[in-house]
Amino acid sequence: MFPRGYVFSHKDGQSEHLFQHILPHSVSQQQRIEAHLNVTNFIGPTMNVPCLIPTYQWTPVEQPDASFSPSGVKGSNRKRRRDNRSQNDLKRQRFRSPGPHNQPARNANLTSQPATGPVSSKEICNSSSSVPTCSSATSKTGGCVPSLREGSHQSTIHPSSVNDKLSQQILDLFHACEQQNDDLEKKEHCRAALQRDIQTIFPCAQVFLAGSSLNGFGSRSSDADLCLVIEEGMVNHRTDAVYVLSLVRKLFYKLSYIERPQLIRAKVPILKFRDRVGGVEFDLNFNNTVGIRNTFLLRTYAYVEKRVRPIILVIKKWASHHRINDASRGTLSSYTLVLMVLHYLQTLPEPVIPCLQMDYPESFNPKMDIHLVPSGPSNIPTFVSKNQSSLGDLLLGFLKYYATVFKWDKHVISVREAKTLPKTSCREWRDKFICVEEPFDRTNTARAVHEKVKFEAIKAEFTESYQVLQLRKDLNFILPLKNTRPKR
Repeated sequence: MFPRGYVFSHKDGQSEHLFQHILPHSVSQQQRIEAHLNVTNFIGPTMNVPCLIPTYQWTPVEQPDASFSPSGVKGSNRKRRRDNRSQNDLKRQRFRSPGPHNQPARNANLTSQPATGPVSSKEICNSSSSVPTCSSATSKTGGCVPSLREGSHQSTIHPSSVNDKLSQQILDLFHACEQQNDDLEKKEHCRAALQRDIQTIFPCAQVFLAGSSLNGFGSRSSDADLCLVIEEGMVNHRTDAVYVLSLVRKLFYKLSYIERPQLIRAKVPILKFRDRVGGVEFDLNFNNTVGIRNTFLLRTYAYVEKRVRPIILVIKKWASHHRINDASRGTLSSYTLVLMVLHYLQTLPEPVIPCLQMDYPESFNPKMDIHLVPSGPSNIPTFVSKNQSSLGDLLLGFLKYYATVFKWDKHVISVREAKTLPKTSCREWRDKFICVEEPFDRTNTARAVHEKVKFEAIKAEFTESYQVLQLRKDLNFILPLKNTRPKR
């Protein structure tokens, strides 16, 4: 069932922390605290969480919704019988943190503690009385990326970027559709509650918010992606991930604030569900930590140049309108679309954005501890581009590039190297219609496009939209604005 013992290690009679591989002893206590603050509990009331998770007190302080409390679990809390242990009991044991950690730490509502040197994994998981947490008074970094507690912020775009009707339409649509801070709060409240409830079966588990909710390209209607991390490492998605998510699904049936949990047994299994309180749809995966890494890479690209977010959000809306933005139906995923736009902006004669992984390799090291990933790009400055093209020109240029310039049968899109790579005969690219390199694990993010008819439909939309927009210079002709703006 679990062919790699180092992923879910368990030694009888010992208390081994499940995160021993992802929290190295060389990482200081203060580094752990600052890293956690960037990804967990950055919004919402103070939560009772295990010692591994620092709390962040939002101002003004709100009390948790009753439905998010432990009492929100429906049904009786019957204990599992200890006698007649079955094979499933032994499987379950391998995913639990053994020893005395049967319940998450209580009353973890303390202030910051000074760093006292490296912290052992056993100290982190065992300490329930002296919990290192962070207050809201932390220093502000000098980088271009806003801290997570700031949410999205309105940035002033240079007038030359909005000097025509098409550019103004793009900017107006962006402002109407971009995710608001209250949208993010709803998702974060649910994430924090889920983490607390999941820790009743996996005491050292963490739940990370990822995807468009955090990367800067989300809209008001965006679903939320969550990553459940018990221990970083390779997992067998056909066995380990399905088994863990099955246990979580059973828990979700007992939670009053969760409805319609559904396990999708895909290549990367996900648990889909809806938050009754916030009305948000969620996708929960298990240990797909590359999604956390690319979330913060994309978040840096989103804020490194002010034109990036408006142009990408509008292109996502355009693709959805033309039904070429749905990986489950054999077309482009939103992630692939974002990478395609970033690649175009990187490869212009005068680039609009830099190549972050080449210019700041230490900030996006694929082997960086997952808990330090959110703070990795915190000091990257704004990119000053010599390219002053308007939003309208960039949208038109994007459509033209993929309609007439890019060689689909010969090239692989690489944001990691800011160029096209030759399409080789290796398994990852062979017989694939569209090849887009994932910046960290270098797999093909466009593998969902596996039917020629879908590929031809995608190319046709690029060609037709380019021709129409070049002639009309009006966004309504390729994306009806009245039907795209959210209804108030």
